Order: sequence, then structure tokens, then C-alpha cells
Amino acid sequence: MTKIKDSVVWLTGASSGIGEHLAYQLAEKGARLIISARRKEELERVKANCKSETVEILTLDLEDSFSLKQRAKESGTIFGDVDILINNGGISQRDTILNTSLEVDRKLMEVNYFGAVTLSKLLLPDMVKRKNGHHVIVTSTVGIVNTPYRSGYGASKHALHGFYDALRAEHHDDNVRVTIVLPGYIKTNISYNALIGDGSQQNKMDPGQAKGMSPEKCARLIIKAIEANKQEVYVGGLKEKMGIYLKRFWPKAAAKAIRKLRVT
Repeated sequence: MTKIKDSVVWLTGASSGIGEHLAYQLAEKGARLIISARRKEELERVKANCKSETVEILTLDLEDSFSLKQRAKESGTIFGDVDILINNGGISQRDTILNTSLEVDRKLMEVNYFGAVTLSKLLLPDMVKRKNGHHVIVTSTVGIVNTPYRSGYGASKHALHGFYDALRAEHHDDNVRVTIVLPGYIKTNISYNALIGDGSQQNKMDPGQAKGMSPEKCARLIIKAIEANKQEVYVGGLKEKMGIYLKRFWPKAAAKAIRKLRVT
């Protein structure tokens, strides 16, 4: 079991959506919480809404790889060594492969993959030394079964699975734990902020997102999985979960179903 109370938890992507509600619930459980994102004013709002005196802000940009080393050093000076790193920050995509520039593909990998991996690698040596640590990575159901208009986004999420599965195997004996979280449709602004082919925002919410699970419930299920030290957890509706199992056990049927998808 992973204990939340009094643990030092560093949460990225904390300014909105799933991350915002994770912050509220982690604070309520007694975590010594560091919340991170790019927008300081939004982090200040989240902090003010947390029911805790042990919440601090550490702004960062996951795309700025050069600054992440300094941010990792600073994280250890706030409450002490980080016990739980929750890599939740990221950005999505909504466009065809032909219409998506390579620059957008690189941005998706830089933010979603390299940002998370950089923070984990910076904190890992200390966790190994202390024989204690927990990496939580919020990927997506498309990290297993990708769909049209999400090629770069899905690729970045697939890559995270490969990295964190290896981390879990290599450091099992060091008591370094890994929980991979795969949300389906969650009612957040992720689709509104998703990039289209030229790098601009989509600026609309997908129908599936609008009907999705509440971020409050999603956060609650994620924390439950962390506490139970789950290796992998699917969070979302039945349709998304069934898509994962269809891909694993009936890949030909899954491929046929995915080809028919035309609505984001």
C-alpha cells in the first residue's frame, strides 16, 4: 500500500481538469503537496481552494527540458524528498496524419513523453537510494488502442507505457513502484485545448468528452489505485474499457471498428 497522508507528492498538470481535482483530494488526504503547471495564477487559485496548509506551487513548462533539472532540485527543498511523482501534465491532438506538421508531432512527444520521463529520471536516483518511491503516469486509453485524429498524441502515450513498464521491472527490488493510469473520456478541456495540424488549438469540446466521467470521480479512482499500488488502471466508461480488451484479445475486430470511427 502507498500512504498519501504526510507523503511528499509532486503533481504536474495541476491547474485544471483531472490534475486540479487530484490536487483537492490529495490535499484533503493530508499529502504534503507540490502543484505544478505553466500558469501561476491558476495554480494560485487551486492552492487557495485546497483544504490544507501544506500545498506549495512550483511552476514549470514540460516542453522546456533545460529548466526541468532546476525544478527537480527545487522540489526537494520544499517539503523534503519527493515520495510520489504524479506525471499528469500533457496536451492532446485532433487532426489527420497528412494534415499534422512534424513540429506538432515533436511538441506532443516533448510535452507528453520527454517531460514526464525527464522528471522521473531526475527523481529516480534518490528514490533508489532511499528504497522508496512511486511514479504515477497518467496516459490514456489511446496508449493501448489509438484512434483516428490522435496519431501523435497516441504515439506519445504508447511511448510512456514502454518506458514505465521498464522502470517498474528494473526497480522492483528497490521498492520503486509504478502506476499507469489510462483515462477514457473525462469531462475536461483536453479536447478544447488539443492541437490541430498547424499547432493551433481546436477550440471545441468533443462530443465524447462532453459526455465523459467527471474529473472529480476520475481523481478519486486514480488516488484509490495509487493507494492500492495498482500497476495499471482503466478509468472511464464501459465503451473505452471494452475497446482495450477488444484490442488485446480480438485485434482484427478492433482494427475494423477503429477504421469506422469518423467522429472525434
